[in-house]
Amino acid sequence: MNAPLLWAGLAPLAVFAAGFFFYSRWLSRAFGLDDARPTPAQRVNDGNDFVPVRPAVLLGQHFAAIAAVGPIAGPIIAGAAYGWLPGLIWIALGAAFIGGVHDFSALVLSVRHGGRSIGAVLRDVLGPRASILFTAFIWLSLIYVIVVFTDLTAAAFVNRPELGERNFGPGVATSSLLYLALAAALGLIWRWGKMPLWASTALFVPALGLAIWLGQKLPISFAGSALEQQRLWDLFVLAYCFAASLLPLWLLLQPRGYLGGFILYATFAAGIAGLLFGGKTLAFPAVAQPAPGAPAPLFFPLLFTTIACGACSGFHGLVSSGTSSKQLARESDARLVGYGGMLLEGLVAVIALATIMMLAPGSPELELGPDEIYARGLAHFLAVFGLPFASGVIFGKLAFATFIYDTLDVAARLGRYVLEESLGLTGWRGKVAAAALTLITPLAAVFISAYDASERPLPLWKLFWPTFGASNQLLAAMTLVGVTAWLWREKRRWWVTGLPAAFMLVVTLSSLFVIVRPWLGQVATGSFSLDPVGTTAFILLLLAFAYLGEAVRQALRATPTSQELPRSAALR
Repeated sequence: MNAPLLWAGLAPLAVFAAGFFFYSRWLSRAFGLDDARPTPAQRVNDGNDFVPVRPAVLLGQHFAAIAAVGPIAGPIIAGAAYGWLPGLIWIALGAAFIGGVHDFSALVLSVRHGGRSIGAVLRDVLGPRASILFTAFIWLSLIYVIVVFTDLTAAAFVNRPELGERNFGPGVATSSLLYLALAAALGLIWRWGKMPLWASTALFVPALGLAIWLGQKLPISFAGSALEQQRLWDLFVLAYCFAASLLPLWLLLQPRGYLGGFILYATFAAGIAGLLFGGKTLAFPAVAQPAPGAPAPLFFPLLFTTIACGACSGFHGLVSSGTSSKQLARESDARLVGYGGMLLEGLVAVIALATIMMLAPGSPELELGPDEIYARGLAHFLAVFGLPFASGVIFGKLAFATFIYDTLDVAARLGRYVLEESLGLTGWRGKVAAAALTLITPLAAVFISAYDASERPLPLWKLFWPTFGASNQLLAAMTLVGVTAWLWREKRRWWVTGLPAAFMLVVTLSSLFVIVRPWLGQVATGSFSLDPVGTTAFILLLLAFAYLGEAVRQALRATPTSQELPRSAALR
């Protein structure tokens, strides 16, 4: 196929632009956003968790938190299996009409309920039993996020001498640590130095470029095999997550998100420039055909859950209600931060998918991992600016690590919040205990040894990816169910979230059933085992069905009322 890559990229960009300028405005009116209503960040403003932030800063921090490996790895894996066209359509429409609605509505719902997490809010909306079930599902989903992203981060740092001059892992590790140090320094300057935003930006953004360059000059590596190194990096990353989940937002999360946003925005510039001016053509099939004699891949529902975060992600709702709602300075900022943040993630997914569109079938690069495919594709795009291929790969791998790294400590912090709220833990000791309990399971999981059908070592992230994608999007469906119940009670347009919720429930529940079916078959024959994937997928299914049953029961008992927001009457 000789068509320019540009044509495949313009269609989703047009959908995203129309979604932001038209659909998100309509959503803002439908939810009755009002800047005269004080946000939780304005009312509490405790200098630790509740801190009002300028929308530009909050968008960077929010986007850095939600944009992890999902919108990169998912589209690449799905594109290789199904072809690029089905994934491109789902990313464009899913991000604009399902994922964006989910992120925006979760943020608004939390802001209207004191900045509490979505699980705590549902206690008011659906009752205590539904809240307990939802909170348990959230916590298990966060464990999946931490396990998968910790392993991917550690893998990106491993020293692999067999790659020769393309052994960039140790240098990326150094650059990542320097990046975190710069973020902490920026946080201290913002807090105590009172440096204007423009001046700190002018100082620290070039310092990021220096950190990228310096990383390859001062690489950090451990001795031992790749697996031994990876486990040491796993321990380091989890230790970082523990510390970062306890630090004040102003010291690390806010400045790190702001700086990380520039790395991520640079990937946008590279990707868009590559799409528009790179001169690349569509080489990969629009719809992939199975090899002769091989079964066709299961298109529905696995395409949707494999792409995962690039179109819709339940994790975004946790970020929206866990950290971003505590920093929203005005209600109207929810449109930019919530809906706009999801569209940026959709753009990441389009760029990631484009890196496989340019590869011809049978290309050796198709055998590489998603991080390498993404980094090499981004390097081809950066060639538009005259950047050497090797430098482009280094930048791409650091961008990949930044996407993951920035999400890990947010997931750990959210896990801490969930346990504090659920178990009634208070004070500093309660925070430490909640953080430790959240990270115990990932700590045990990183020592699991898995193998594929050929007895080759299987990366931990690849083992858990199918269940991660399904559970993550099921969490989004469950959040949309809760928002729909709230809209119903408030006499608002409940179908705005009800229709996306119904679609995502069908997709994710059927996907989890596909995943759990082999384990259920083993159980039926009497060979019961605690399979880490099948068992946990079955538990997630049980929690989801119990939650949905409780939500239906509460909805049938409830009579729509208008308890607040009288201005919404004119919008009905």
